[in-house]
Amino acid sequence: MEEQIAALAAKVDALEASTAVANAMVAEMYYYITIPLMVIIHAGFLAYEMGASRVKNVLASGIKNILAFAFMVPTFYYFGWFVYWAFPNGLIPNPENIETAIAYANPFGEVMGPHLGDNATGVFWAAFTLFAATTASIFSGSVIERIRVSSFVVLAIILGSFAWVVGAAWGWHGGGWLVTEWGYHDFGAAGVVHMVAGFFALGVLINLGPRIGKFNSDGTANDLAGHNVPFTITGLMLIIVGFFGFLMACLLYPQSMSGTDTWATIYGTPMTLSAIAFNILMGFAGGILGAWMFTRDPFWMMSGALAGIIACAAGLDFYWPPMALAIGFVGGAILKPFANMFESMGIDDAVGAVTVHGVVGFWGVMAVGIFGSGYPALPGDDFVTTSFMGQLIGGVCMALLGFVPGYVISLIMRGMGILRVGRQAEIAGLDTSKVPVSAYPEGIPVSPSPSQH
Repeated sequence: MEEQIAALAAKVDALEASTAVANAMVAEMYYYITIPLMVIIHAGFLAYEMGASRVKNVLASGIKNILAFAFMVPTFYYFGWFVYWAFPNGLIPNPENIETAIAYANPFGEVMGPHLGDNATGVFWAAFTLFAATTASIFSGSVIERIRVSSFVVLAIILGSFAWVVGAAWGWHGGGWLVTEWGYHDFGAAGVVHMVAGFFALGVLINLGPRIGKFNSDGTANDLAGHNVPFTITGLMLIIVGFFGFLMACLLYPQSMSGTDTWATIYGTPMTLSAIAFNILMGFAGGILGAWMFTRDPFWMMSGALAGIIACAAGLDFYWPPMALAIGFVGGAILKPFANMFESMGIDDAVGAVTVHGVVGFWGVMAVGIFGSGYPALPGDDFVTTSFMGQLIGGVCMALLGFVPGYVISLIMRGMGILRVGRQAEIAGLDTSKVPVSAYPEGIPVSPSPSQH
């Protein structure tokens, strides 16, 4: 009997070990799938920016976006991932945080490479790298048609591999001080990614200045329309597709990552894939309806789709779906008024990134404070809960983490004369002056009118 019990116990142990291995492998595959889905975001941003550019600047806009992606990968490998683990307690890391960062993100250690004993680091790092690239792409669209590519790349690295990562360490990390002290909740990174990128763009735009011809002498604005609105709208839809992968990567996989039998947010609080399925689609629809009802403009309609998801992102894990629809509707409705406000201040944001990501991101952060106060910020009974004040403090921090480095670094670049291309190059078009290839070598034929048939 004892031998049978021992054999049975051995079989149970073997089964548990096999189940653990299978769970780890499925978790690894889950995060791996989010990576190509998030790459679709960048295909979308590429189409979005190129469509929003005039013919003379199409390829320059595309090259700028692709270079940002290419530079983000190695810089996030060498120091961006380290920053996430080193700075949860503030701008000055303590020795314990440094030890953790060395253990989990030392670019010269075995953990940051092929390692049969580690099924998580590579795919989790890759997902975060794509988050970083997203911040750079958000910023990229706002400054098209006049920024120097080299200066843009430097700014994109500062944003994508440092500024937003500090925000993530503070407010998108179970040990981040905004979470543990103020109950900050930002499941889908409305503040951590979108606000930081949007306000970084604002800081740069102030120093970069408007495109030639954007404003008249009396301060009124001209519409410098992009050459291909259908391409821009298609790009926005691709961004929406990619955001399903983005938000998938915001979850912790059961057991392997969350340590429990349920899905969890990055804070360890329980949730389900069902929650984000309901609320992404409701926020998406609400944003479209809000923007369309107040503008009747196809560009703003699709920007509203993105705004609707961003508006709901911070609380996607617990919103009731009709609430997500309403929050998304507000996000879409406020787009054009705020875009007009920034334009009246002399800010030339070519794609509305400051509004779509910065302003709507702030609305998304504060929506949790309005509708989700009292929700546990971390698992357990002794932790702080979410609150209006905690969300406000977190939102202000995210705005400053974006705006201050964006403004200061671009101000230095402007003083050095390296921020913006020369006047003649801008007038001629960046494709003509900076890119040795024409986007449309045979031109773009104009459809004949009915009378010409």
